[in-house]
Amino acid sequence: MTRRTTPPPISLSLPLNTYCIILSGRRLTIRAAETDANEVAKAPAQEKAPLAGGSSFNQILGIKGAKQETDIWKIRVQLTKPVTWPPLVWGVVCGAAASGNFQWTVDDVAKSLVCMMMSGPCLTGYTQTLNDWYDREIDAINEPYRPIPSGAISENEVITQIWVLLLGGLGLACILDVWAGHDFPIIFYLAIGGSLVSYIYSAPPLKLKQNGWSGNFALGASYISLPWWAGQALFGTLTPDIIVLTLLYSIAGLGIGIVNDFKSVEGDRALGLQSIPVAFGAETAKWICVGAIDITQISVAGYLLGAGKPYYALALLGLILPQVFFQFKYFLKDPVKNDVKYQASAQPFMVLGLLVTALATSH
Repeated sequence: MTRRTTPPPISLSLPLNTYCIILSGRRLTIRAAETDANEVAKAPAQEKAPLAGGSSFNQILGIKGAKQETDIWKIRVQLTKPVTWPPLVWGVVCGAAASGNFQWTVDDVAKSLVCMMMSGPCLTGYTQTLNDWYDREIDAINEPYRPIPSGAISENEVITQIWVLLLGGLGLACILDVWAGHDFPIIFYLAIGGSLVSYIYSAPPLKLKQNGWSGNFALGASYISLPWWAGQALFGTLTPDIIVLTLLYSIAGLGIGIVNDFKSVEGDRALGLQSIPVAFGAETAKWICVGAIDITQISVAGYLLGAGKPYYALALLGLILPQVFFQFKYFLKDPVKNDVKYQASAQPFMVLGLLVTALATSH
């Protein structure tokens, strides 16, 4: 079975003639390996279709259990997965707090809101739509009712959405640099870098997500480090020690990425993707996951203690304890069945720990 596809966009840092080649190749045939995956997935796709009574709330958030929708704009929102925006928005808050220069003025609040719009709906929406496009074969096995594998949205509509969100995010980055009076457009270059990471995470030939370690660390850095850097650069100076500290925190983001891998084991294994649960097995993978989350935060608490900030270190340790409790209560018992319960229960404490770390570095 073959189908005509339009490859998603690539980083704006590539030469113009590369775009021309891609845009002119709109009628390419999917490679044999991808075609075979579609054929394999065809039969189970019908069996796994959800009941008509799916949740409209889940649909608009872009999570499992979504109602089958025909409204194109609701489908477009679903592809951007709004449920994934809050960590990016929170990252901007942490960066602004770490700068030590944010003031509760109309101007600063407006700048932070634009930065949140850039990081969340625009560039995260771009990332999620792009990822769904390249995951269409995996989703045909794991979640065949999703908009792209089910045919609820056309290929041209998906490609248009990818471009609009990418260019919208880059445009907002340029506005923020001008607004902040930057001589060097650091936020624009952060946006370019993040967009490139998103592309190589999902797209061949690199497709970082094929390897559980590199893929999940790239995911963690994108969700923790990049929005923090943007928020701090908007209101202050991005320093090397902050870059190192947030990249360390991204190891905890790697652990969170593993949580999401458990629900895709079947499709990952069928298509040869070496996620951590596929490579190590579910039992080992769940301990790698909680180890990455907990040890990273304990290490950051040790850093704060060594930096002469014991109260912040104790506050961070206090926020780790409930995470460990919910790991044993939900995640370690059944990482597939309880993934949503675990994330809803434990992650608020982790993001509060991020803010504690940001406030500690601002003093």
